[in-house]
Amino acid sequence: MASRILSGRYELLEKIGDGGMAVVYKGRDKLLNRFIAVKILRPEFTKDATFVENFKRESQAAAGLSHPNIVGVYDVGREGNINYIVMELIDGETLNKIIEEEAPMDYRKVIDISKQVAQALRVAHKNKIIHRDVKPHNIMITSDGVVKLADFGIVRAVNDTTLSTGSKIVGSVHYFSPEQARGNYVDERSDIYSLGIVMYEMLTGRVPFDGDNPVTVALKHINEEIIPPRELEPGIPPALERCVMKATNKYQTKRYSSADELIQELDNISFVTDVVGTSIFESSDIVERRNKRRDEFKKAVEDEVNTREAQNKSKRRRRIILAILILLLLMAAGGGFTAWKMGFFSDTKAAPDLLDMSLKDAERNAESLGFKIKQGKDIYSSDYAEGRVCLQDPEPGTEMPKEGTITINISKGPKEGLVPKVVGMHRDDVQKFLEAQGYRLGNVKEKTSPEKAGLVLEQSPEAGSSADKETKIDIVISDGKGKEMATVPSVTKLSKKEAEKLIRSAGFEVGEHTYSYDENIPKGYVIWQQYQANSQLEKGSTIDLEISKGPEPPPPPEPDPEETEDEDNSSTVPTT
Repeated sequence: MASRILSGRYELLEKIGDGGMAVVYKGRDKLLNRFIAVKILRPEFTKDATFVENFKRESQAAAGLSHPNIVGVYDVGREGNINYIVMELIDGETLNKIIEEEAPMDYRKVIDISKQVAQALRVAHKNKIIHRDVKPHNIMITSDGVVKLADFGIVRAVNDTTLSTGSKIVGSVHYFSPEQARGNYVDERSDIYSLGIVMYEMLTGRVPFDGDNPVTVALKHINEEIIPPRELEPGIPPALERCVMKATNKYQTKRYSSADELIQELDNISFVTDVVGTSIFESSDIVERRNKRRDEFKKAVEDEVNTREAQNKSKRRRRIILAILILLLLMAAGGGFTAWKMGFFSDTKAAPDLLDMSLKDAERNAESLGFKIKQGKDIYSSDYAEGRVCLQDPEPGTEMPKEGTITINISKGPKEGLVPKVVGMHRDDVQKFLEAQGYRLGNVKEKTSPEKAGLVLEQSPEAGSSADKETKIDIVISDGKGKEMATVPSVTKLSKKEAEKLIRSAGFEVGEHTYSYDENIPKGYVIWQQYQANSQLEKGSTIDLEISKGPEPPPPPEPDPEETEDEDNSSTVPTT
């Protein structure tokens, strides 16, 4: 592949990266005379027309993102069966390599890198683009410390079609959010989860979940709790640990709601650690710890507790005194309302948040707080996955009697489902597959195509669109009688030899050559090609070329009239 030229413009110089979905080359843009990175999709992905179309659409959307923390996308193109993206060439290293060399990393550096990644995500999310594969391999650090997030577009295209190819999982399951592992709806908070895992790895030098295979790791993201990072590295500021734990909460509703919110939290942590030091975070209440009189107040409280406990050992009196003292502490830090909410002096308690829990987890959580659970009817919900709590009465945070009953409704999933993909399947397998997904097979039409007879070429509604269950899916299948088509390469301005080689490699034959003078095209280079570049043409067709003879030579000089006249008047002297 080295030294090949794509679209007559992008010269591939050397391979610099190799991933599960694409190979990356260092290249040179001959038109703008600058170095670039060219990412070329692996052949197994180019066979799926839906994937290629999604890849093109999402990459073009990513090209519209302009931000210092996002790797710039300059162009998206295709030549023959090669699909490629032209990107900014970064002088630096991947975060993955930096973690291998430096982790556990200094928390200040972790905060700085995380903020820059979050700033990139903020721009993407505001443009309705979810990255879906935030991981150290996709994060570049330039030589001057600027963080660059890459690979927008490819991951979206993969997730719209399939998460695996053969036995290889596409994407990085170690950084998947639980909803990605389940195959559920993903949003901005899914990217925040993945960034939280990256933060965890920078701080501790390891990912929270690992296993022998991708399925095991995915199940751990869904079912197991993350070990708090301070148990592995005690020097991490507690506030930063809480930030990581919130970002990686298994429930989307309990994470940071946006990249903006995460950035603000990181700014706060950075400010306080720089000004006051990390010890301030040893308390769960920063306001209380910043009270200048905290030491005197704590001593007075301790004296009061000791005095009153000595006066009366009864269990009830100790509880009353302790409640009073806790109230005083909270009020000193502006937390009197919190004490009331905690129920120290009330016969009511705040209803816990059971949303997005399984029935079993909701029952366990409620019972641990003294509440009872009553299960209502299962209902459709677009916001919560099937089998999760989607509604509760009273709502979370509502004051209700202690040991009261909370009625919950379990989600049956969205009434509208996402239409499954049947393009690429054989006609004989479609009906059973659709019925298993809750849909029905509609009209079946044939279309002349070189693809194998019975292969599904088109479907309506399209895969990934919303449609009620039981909707009929119409399909168009191949009759297997069409001729195979190929994409005409661009060969103008190439040498005759390069053009012929490229034409044959694309599946065509070289036709007739004509030659003409051209002031701009050097001798031996192509001026014109019979068919337009990137158009579709039957394989084996011939393509005629017009070759330059170089600039037209000047005409011969005209004879001098005077010299001609002298020649006419001269005569031979006669011999005598």
